[in-house]
Amino acid sequence: MPTYAIANLQVAGYHPDIAEYIERIQGTLDPFNGRFLVHATQHEVIEGSWQGGVVMIEFPSLADAHEWYDSPAYQEILHLRTDHIPGDVIFVEGVSEGYDPAKTAAAMRAANEGGAGQE
Repeated sequence: MPTYAIANLQVAGYHPDIAEYIERIQGTLDPFNGRFLVHATQHEVIEGSWQGGVVMIEFPSLADAHEWYDSPAYQEILHLRTDHIPGDVIFVEGVSEGYDPAKTAAAMRAANEGGAGQE
């Protein structure tokens, strides 16, 4: 199942460590088949608020994402970003091919039959 590393990173000024991190990150991703989907692009907030920038990296699996993050190569450069850019990072699995949200809604209804939680 594809897995996505999604980061909400606060806007930071230039620092040489950040440039070095960006130069070196792809080399840490390659052994785990990680690839950027979103990086340093503009975004538009249409609901709520979202401060900072968005980064999204795709991995073939949750295991690959964890192995990348925990790898000595990534851990060696991680501080180059975290020392200068605060933010939040999550891993989230994607949905399977052919995912049907209507089936999810039907399962929710079936699990809730009998009146529990109905208004």
